[in-house]
Amino acid sequence: MAATLSISRLLSSPTSLSFSTTTSSLFPTAKSLSSKLSFASLPLKLHNHPKPLKLSTTTTPKSTISATISVGDKLPDTTLSYFDPAGELQTTTISDLTKNKKVILFAVPGAFTPTCSQKHLPGFVEKSKDLKAKGIDTIACISVNDAFVIKAWKENLNINDEVLLLSDGNGDFTRAIGCELDLSDKPVGLGVRSRRYSLLAEDGVVKILNLEEGGAFTFSGAEDILKAL
Repeated sequence: MAATLSISRLLSSPTSLSFSTTTSSLFPTAKSLSSKLSFASLPLKLHNHPKPLKLSTTTTPKSTISATISVGDKLPDTTLSYFDPAGELQTTTISDLTKNKKVILFAVPGAFTPTCSQKHLPGFVEKSKDLKAKGIDTIACISVNDAFVIKAWKENLNINDEVLLLSDGNGDFTRAIGCELDLSDKPVGLGVRSRRYSLLAEDGVVKILNLEEGGAFTFSGAEDILKAL
């Protein structure tokens, strides 16, 4: 009964319970916050941004046409292959081909390609007698094609013994004289071939070298060699 009366008195007395409405000590106002916070003591960190890249507009001068081989050099000795008139596969070396002889070697980027088939090789076939009359012992055409392709090309152009067609199938000789021509970006799939050139070698030593830019055909023809003899 006493407990009931105590609760009743608490509920009926408006002053018995009081709730403080002062909240400044627990939740300071924005004004008080702003007055107490100071950014002066916070260290400022500056980020070092990388310098912008500068692209040079200086153009590199166009390099001159060059190769490992040059006039006065001895031709490197490598093995080349061909089919003889009887259809037998034969091999020869550069040293055997040129020893104590005057030899014209010319190279084409590829058998059956237009310029090689229509101009470069036919030009040497046509001028073969004139060249041999000038003391040339052998005229040979070199291409980075296998010997079977070279044989078919020779038959297609009805070539006899005017020009010896040689296969540098693996490109060994072409690499040795520094005349590779990378045509891998071409859609016809030529891969790495030989640059176009013509040269005169006496006893294996280069006397004349007409090296074209890539596969161009401007001064490596039979007429050019003939005029220089």
